[in-house]
Amino acid sequence: MAWLWILAGIVLLAALLCWTRVGAWVSFGGGKLRLDAKLGLLRVHILPARPGKPKAGKPQKKEPEKKPKKEKGKAELSFTLEDGKDALQTLLPPLKRALGRTRRGIRVKPLRLSLVLGGQEDPAAAAQAYGTLQAAVWAGMPLLESLLDIRDPYIHTDVDFSASAAAAEGEAGITLRIGTLLAVGFGMAFPALGWFLRWRKRCRTRPPKPEKKPKNPPPGKAEEPPPENPAA
Repeated sequence: MAWLWILAGIVLLAALLCWTRVGAWVSFGGGKLRLDAKLGLLRVHILPARPGKPKAGKPQKKEPEKKPKKEKGKAELSFTLEDGKDALQTLLPPLKRALGRTRRGIRVKPLRLSLVLGGQEDPAAAAQAYGTLQAAVWAGMPLLESLLDIRDPYIHTDVDFSASAAAAEGEAGITLRIGTLLAVGFGMAFPALGWFLRWRKRCRTRPPKPEKKPKNPPPGKAEEPPPENPAA
């Protein structure tokens, strides 16, 4: 009879764990970034790191950094635009199915973003980028709202033709149950593994990139003159 109580306790703990919400909250703007993590009712501050007390001790000598040697025979891992398109085509359908089964179990609150593009240097390119950004927002937000629980979103985009650089600020928070996280992870595990193996295989078959030759000879080594022609 005791094992039934133990089993019931384990099931109850597993259910409570799956219903516990975890998430993160981030705010940025004005060159500042803040990041907090959430676990149930607890909130843990991550960034910016709080300054700690300096420890008294003997200064340690810094050893010279050793440059890692490249091992021959191993292909370098590189990510190209074709890899990004393949990842999007492979992972987007199972992600939609996994999020659809969760019945919008992922909650996004708040969502306040502001992006102002700078168009002082090239007004035509800035206007074109603004149109592309607007199209992405109007096409992407309905899809996200159908899959996620987004409450009171606010997204502002604009162009400032008197500024040379873009300015962005806002805050966003996302929370989800651990059970939802496990469900999405199991739904994405096999497609993500298949794409990763294909990507590794493509990296091995790609031709290596040509090494860049230094334009100027290293200091202390002068270029050798060409050999004289004895027949001349």
